[in-house]
Amino acid sequence: MPAEKKTNRNDRAVSISVASEITGVEVHTLRYWESEFLPFLEPIRTDGGQRRYRPEDIQTVFLIKKLLRDDMFSIAGAKRHLARLARSQAA
Repeated sequence: MPAEKKTNRNDRAVSISVASEITGVEVHTLRYWESEFLPFLEPIRTDGGQRRYRPEDIQTVFLIKKLLRDDMFSIAGAKRHLARLARSQAA
C-alpha cells in the first residue's frame, strides 16, 4: 500500500498575481491592504521574499473587499470590524 502524501497548508499557497485573479483585487491594492490590515492579512513569504497567499488569506481578502466596497466601511471601520470578529472567534 503506497504511503499517502501529506499536504502542507503552504502547498496550496498562491502568488500575489494569482490571488489578484481569484479575488478580483488589483496587485497594488493587495500590497496596500497588507500594510493597512496587519495582522488580519499577513501572507507568508518565501525565502526570496515573494508573497504567498494561503486559502485563509484569500478568504480575508474577500471579506475586506466586501467590507470596503459593498458595505462601504472606511478602512478604520473595517479594521474595527475585523478586530471584533477576531475577538469573538477567540472567545
